[in-house]
Amino acid sequence: MSKPATELEDRLRSVAKGDMSGVEVLARMHEGVLEATGLDPETFQLVQIAALAAVDGCPVSWLAHLEAADEIELDLEKILGTLMAIAPIVGTPRVVAAGARIVHAMGLEEELARAVSPD
Repeated sequence: MSKPATELEDRLRSVAKGDMSGVEVLARMHEGVLEATGLDPETFQLVQIAALAAVDGCPVSWLAHLEAADEIELDLEKILGTLMAIAPIVGTPRVVAAGARIVHAMGLEEELARAVSPD
C-alpha cells in the first residue's frame, strides 16, 4: 500500500528546502564523500561549488553549500575566484547565474534567520 499523499507531500517539501533526511537514499549519498576524495574541506567545498555552478543549481542547493562553506570559514573571495576559474569551461551565463543564485541564497538565509528569531 502506498503512503498517504500528505506524508509524501511533506517529504517532497523537505527535499525542496534542502532537507534530505526524509529521503534516506538521498541523505546517504553524501555520507563519506569528503573522506573518500582525500581533499581538504576547503578544496572539497570549492569543487562542490564549481559543480553546482556547472549544473545551474537552485538557490536552496546554494544555501546548503554556502552554509557548509561558512562552517569551514571559506571566504567569498575564493568562491568568486572559483567561479572565475570555471567560466571558460561552463560559460559566462552559468557564472552570472551562479552569482545571482548565491545572492538569492544569502537572502534566503537572512530570511530564514529572521523567521526563526524575529527582532
